[in-house]
Amino acid sequence: MTDLPKAVHIHEEGPREGFQIEPGPISTADKLELIHALAETGLHHIQVCSFVNPRLVPGWADAEAVCAGLRPVPGVDYTALWFNENGLNRALAFSEKLAMSGSISLAASEAFTRKNLNRGHQENLDAMRKQTAVHLRNGIAVTRVGVMAAFGCNYQGDISAGQVVQTVADGMAIAAEQGCTIERISLADTMGWATPIRIERGVAAVRERWPEIAVGLHLHDTRGLAVANAATALRLGVTQFDSTVGGLGGCPFAGQKGAAGNICTEELVLLCEEMGISTGVDLDRLIEVGRMAERIVGHMLPSELIRAGSLDAFRKRAA
Repeated sequence: MTDLPKAVHIHEEGPREGFQIEPGPISTADKLELIHALAETGLHHIQVCSFVNPRLVPGWADAEAVCAGLRPVPGVDYTALWFNENGLNRALAFSEKLAMSGSISLAASEAFTRKNLNRGHQENLDAMRKQTAVHLRNGIAVTRVGVMAAFGCNYQGDISAGQVVQTVADGMAIAAEQGCTIERISLADTMGWATPIRIERGVAAVRERWPEIAVGLHLHDTRGLAVANAATALRLGVTQFDSTVGGLGGCPFAGQKGAAGNICTEELVLLCEEMGISTGVDLDRLIEVGRMAERIVGHMLPSELIRAGSLDAFRKRAA
């Protein structure tokens, strides 16, 4: 246990995560409306799209159109996701609008790697070596190692902290080979297996091996424990979180139809505020954006705050 952080950095991934899994077509205009509304809430980092195979992820067949329509907002970075050189080349066409950074993305579960990317762990290591080299040739710094399925996997079962450390070590080896300085290790609870004790063990194991590198978390709320897991992480001093407005999203390759998406951004912000931790986000404005997201997708989203509202709003009424 450590002192609570004074502030946290929230990486909003609602547009990318959410629209990749929604079954109904979402118009480019609606996607842009949501992105631009998020950019006015105080968030500084918004992942806006995926440059992926539109046959596999039809929700992002319009990635180019969304990027073309992005409106710059001072202090807000728009980012995108890609998994191969083709996706990177598509993103590079919008490098004046996107904050370009590279990541070495692995999974602690080989079964999930095969399901998600149709290749094994060793093949994925080879692919990440090549992708890292491509990033560097294009002047894109590679500063992050990400580990998916870091707390458990629907296809492989429990994932130990030792497996996570070994996976991070594989990514760090690639970074060292190519002269990259890793600034963040991201642990993703891709299929919602994390619990507070698993968070404690996983974060502690990674920090013990790489104490100088920041650890961030990508939490899913599949089993309703995302806020509890975030609270545990905050007490451990974790300051970087991925989240999605309204709880948009989910993983289309997790093998669990209808599972809840990521930790809701507004619930994470409320948690931090009530713990005295700054986020820089206007919570009431963010809740309105969550309601907008619910209207756009046309069905109820997991966020309780969309319906309940913020505590501050009720404090003002009571006063």
